[in-house]
Amino acid sequence: MTERDTIERAARPNTIETLSSELRSLGVAPGMVLLVHASLSSIGWVCGGAVAVIRALEHVLGPEGTLVMPTMSGDLTDPRDWQHPPVPESWKATIRACAPPFDPLVTPTRSMGAIAETFRTLPGALRSNHPHCSFAALGRDAVSVISRHKLDFGLGEGSPLARIYDLDGWVLLLGVGHANNSSLHLAEHRADYPGKKERPNGAPLLVEGERRWVEIRDLDLDADDFETIGAAFERESDSVRVGRVGLAESRLIPQRNLVDFACRWMSAHRSAG
Repeated sequence: MTERDTIERAARPNTIETLSSELRSLGVAPGMVLLVHASLSSIGWVCGGAVAVIRALEHVLGPEGTLVMPTMSGDLTDPRDWQHPPVPESWKATIRACAPPFDPLVTPTRSMGAIAETFRTLPGALRSNHPHCSFAALGRDAVSVISRHKLDFGLGEGSPLARIYDLDGWVLLLGVGHANNSSLHLAEHRADYPGKKERPNGAPLLVEGERRWVEIRDLDLDADDFETIGAAFERESDSVRVGRVGLAESRLIPQRNLVDFACRWMSAHRSAG
């Protein structure tokens, strides 16, 4: 979709003020710990682009709130099973040997969207030190959310997702669906289901000032049923708030309720097949 197409879809420009009003109507409130997955293009044309969306979120959360976004860098994973990009087998040893080590200040996001990529660069934003599945945070509880992100099982109990759960935080899906809902990966780590297994991984890291390829333990993650789980949760729970922010259909979800439901769903419905 071109920028002209985006403009022609909208009756008016989205601004910090209009976005703030719509976020409040959706239920975003001061003091929340809020994990945001967002698509800028889904919102429509925004005066100020990604920066305006972030400022609107900050404005509504206020000084006591905490804004969190995924800043993941999947291009630093082990290329063994890569499909996007589908690199030739003969390239993979070179990729392991030559990929620059993860640097939370420099390493860009991959496939996280313009809002998350802009957010990680803001002055004061803190980014967790995980080479694959980092998160960035600003606000009162930012340090609590992103510190001590464990290298093994990076979306499990030692992750910012688990800290958001501890803080009784919320998830905002801003123009994206449950397929993008990273909190469901926390449920994968907690649930007991047939076929659950580890998948070895690795990443280039700086260790005592030297680049090294470091082996990482991880879970064999699978987001294929996330949309189904999200739909089932919405049928069962009246806690999901649905509305529009700009043109984007959006959902505000209590993360703890969602994760607990997803654990039960996975245990009951996932199978070894």
